[in-house]
Amino acid sequence: MKLIVALGNVGDKYSFTRHNMGFMVADYWAVNEGFSFREESKLKCLFTKIKFNNEDIIIIKPTTYMNLSGEAVSLVMNYYKIDVKDMLVIYDDLSIELGRLRFRASGSDGGHNGIKSVIQHAGTNKFARLKIGIGPQPPIPSESFVLQNFSKEQEPVLKDTLKTALDAVKCYLTDGLDRAQNKFN
Repeated sequence: MKLIVALGNVGDKYSFTRHNMGFMVADYWAVNEGFSFREESKLKCLFTKIKFNNEDIIIIKPTTYMNLSGEAVSLVMNYYKIDVKDMLVIYDDLSIELGRLRFRASGSDGGHNGIKSVIQHAGTNKFARLKIGIGPQPPIPSESFVLQNFSKEQEPVLKDTLKTALDAVKCYLTDGLDRAQNKFN
C-alpha cells in the first residue's frame, strides 16, 4: 500500500491558489480517472483509496490547512500502518519555475510550512516528494504570493503542468523514485 499526500488548503477561496498545487494534482487525477474524495474527519483529511497496478493507493488531502498537514499524515500512516518509505508528498515550490517538477528522496522543509509539519509528525525528512514549481516569485512576501490565484496567462502552463505531474506520479508508482527522477527532474 502506498500513500500519496497532496498538500493544500481547504475551502473555495484557496482552490486555485499557488499553494494548492498538491490538491490540484489530486483533483486532476480524480476528474480524469473518475474517483472522488470523501471526508474522513477522524483522519483530518479528504480521502480516497484506488487500485493502481493491482496495488492499493491511498490519496489524501489534509483538511487541517497547510501548516498542520502533518497531523493528517500521521493519523493516516498510523491507522493504515503505512511506512514512511511508501509515502509521496506533492506540493508547491517557490524556487522552481512554473511548469517544472522535481522529485526528491528526502530533504529539509525549504521554508515550506506544510513540509515542516509533515517532517515533524512523520519523525523524519526521509520521504519521497514531488515539488511542483510555482515561481518565479515577484518582489512581494512569499506568504502573499502563494495565496494568489494563477494569472489567466499562466493557465495553459498550469494545465500542462497538472498533466505532467500526474504522469510523474504514475511513473513513481510504476517504476519507483529513481526512474521518476531520471524522467521528470
